[in-house]
Amino acid sequence: MAKNAGLLILSLSFLFVSVAVSRNVTFDHRSLIIDGQRKLLISASIHYPRSVPAMWPDLVATAKRGGADVIETYVFWNGHEPSPGQFYFEDRFDLVKFAKIVRDAGMYMILRIGPFVAAEWNYGGVPVWLHYVPGTVFRTDSEPFKSHMASFTTFIIENEYGDTEAVYGAGGKSYSRWAANMALSQNIGVPWIMCQQYDAPDNVINTCNSFYCDKFTPSSANKPKFWTENWPGWFQNFGTAKPHRPPEDIAFAVARFFQKGGSLQNYYMYHGGTNFGRTSGGPFITTSYDYDAPIDEYGLVRLPKWSHLKELHEAIKLCEQTLLYGTSKFQSLGPHQEADIFEDSSGKCVAFLANVDEQNDKSVIFRNVPYDIPAWSVSILPDCKNVVFNTAKVRSQNYRVEMVPENLKASAGLGKLPWQVHTEKAGVWGAPDFVKNELVDHINTTKDATDYLWYTTSFYIDGSEFLSNGSSPILKVESKGHALQAFINGQLQASSSGYTIKLETPITLTAGINEIALLSMTVGLQNAGPFYEWVGAGITSVKISGLRNGSLDLSKASWAYKVGLEGEHQNIFKADGSHDVWWTPSSDPPKNQPLTWYKVEIAPPQGNEPVALDMQSMGKGQAWLNGKGIGRYWSVTNSVYDKCAKNCDYRGPFSPDKCRTGCGEISQRWYHVPRSWFLPSGRNTLVFLEEKGGDPTKITFARRRVTTGVPA
Repeated sequence: MAKNAGLLILSLSFLFVSVAVSRNVTFDHRSLIIDGQRKLLISASIHYPRSVPAMWPDLVATAKRGGADVIETYVFWNGHEPSPGQFYFEDRFDLVKFAKIVRDAGMYMILRIGPFVAAEWNYGGVPVWLHYVPGTVFRTDSEPFKSHMASFTTFIIENEYGDTEAVYGAGGKSYSRWAANMALSQNIGVPWIMCQQYDAPDNVINTCNSFYCDKFTPSSANKPKFWTENWPGWFQNFGTAKPHRPPEDIAFAVARFFQKGGSLQNYYMYHGGTNFGRTSGGPFITTSYDYDAPIDEYGLVRLPKWSHLKELHEAIKLCEQTLLYGTSKFQSLGPHQEADIFEDSSGKCVAFLANVDEQNDKSVIFRNVPYDIPAWSVSILPDCKNVVFNTAKVRSQNYRVEMVPENLKASAGLGKLPWQVHTEKAGVWGAPDFVKNELVDHINTTKDATDYLWYTTSFYIDGSEFLSNGSSPILKVESKGHALQAFINGQLQASSSGYTIKLETPITLTAGINEIALLSMTVGLQNAGPFYEWVGAGITSVKISGLRNGSLDLSKASWAYKVGLEGEHQNIFKADGSHDVWWTPSSDPPKNQPLTWYKVEIAPPQGNEPVALDMQSMGKGQAWLNGKGIGRYWSVTNSVYDKCAKNCDYRGPFSPDKCRTGCGEISQRWYHVPRSWFLPSGRNTLVFLEEKGGDPTKITFARRRVTTGVPA
């Protein structure tokens, strides 16, 4: 493909951005047509803010080597417009730089510009501030929503709306039509697409998202068959085991899609990357967004998945002309075996032989020749005679991944690691932000400026209130999530987490005035679902039982509120040295202490392999390197009762719970730290905010080392 090649379809889920504006892009019932030629396209999703600019060239080049023609990405509105009218297109959000890298690689680019993206991204990619613009309702016929949407980008699109539209009633229908008409009114001369939109207008292409899309039929016989999200793995939540999708099943799904007339297929994700900082959604989505993708979180190819799909793409490309210009014919070869044959006017012939039996290999006769087809597989015959690829036969080499530990080392000349500490006060620090005789919603109060909100009140207990048998009073707290810590008189009593929380714990009170301080914490905001912007968080009820006169209901007490932690407010995680007054040197930093900040100056790790932090010694919190947010960490252990598989059988339909691993282990132990974030000389500043309690002296680096050619 020529260096300046570029196709872009402006779409209501996809936007193919043209880097060669003279190109003529249309479509017919079979495919996209670029400069008069039908095109069969393999697309690879790489989200630019989930990696770093230093990684982008290699990621794009690796996708191209894997057989991709197109790089696809969302555009993340809340990353680009963090406050109304204030735009940001730098560093990881330098979309123009990313697009130029794709262009220079001679690839096409798909921009999915939302405005809603879902994507396990915080708040579905829509700015939180927009929820607080009066009269705004997301993704329906709301004038404030449409107005701000239009101000962000000229090319407005709507993503994955078909499954949601009906919930909004007439407003949903009129909104989707408005979005489509607004897109078409741009008259830019390229096709638009609506993802998962079952009633897309005639001149807009509707598409499929699923693990399998061979049975998908466009809403009109005049539209081509596109697969905009093929999930080669799945995302992970804190507290759940890791999902994996076998390469044989992915290849089977892709081959079946093209066998049944598809012409554009996109892997979501081809490289998942990392939810740096506070960008993960959910709630409870892990900082790693590895997705078991063909290129792993660190930018390394995942074998044999990447190689197996590369061979698949090569086989499909051998068939491109005949698939797109030939006529197709179906032939039954058995109860669960079939052939789709494509022949063009020149006499060329292509055949896909499928065995959709979920258990049994089969031998079939096709054109008087026997063919053995493994269960749940497709054989590709570019000449209707010779099998060049079978989806179940993995010929690619395997690999072994090791996380090689390396102790943190002090910067040159510093000797012993120079730890510094800052401990947060439990409860309101400084003056309260406000006081109310009620419990308020967490998100409405913080507006997602921070994960943290303090609820603090005091109450009087007469000594006669304690039970004579010595039983402790019980604190009962209910919350809409996501995490909670309860302090009485400055001492941590208990913590809990969940989508909803019902905490009951014995507490120690003293006769007289007692202070209760509750720290409510979010772990990524809701990112999908009808009216998701109205899903709240935070404490809803506080009671103390086990007193002589019954229960004490504090829910309507006078509560003092403070948004965020003092260390956040003072920006002590930044590495510019202006906040050193807040830090206290410590030769032996405290361990297992809640609400503690740790800082250490370190040297960069050795070598050039990808790097992670091993955080298994810590509890829950956030981490920074040189002021850049590594992300949330949480050493929560997966349930031993999760459905984990020692051996994953690729045969049969896939679901995210089919092939999980890591039951009974920490959900995420290693946290990617991009090499480009380290200063090659001088001091590198690591900062950790530990919420629950851990041992920072046991934190290590880990270098990701890959050995290829090992037995499967």
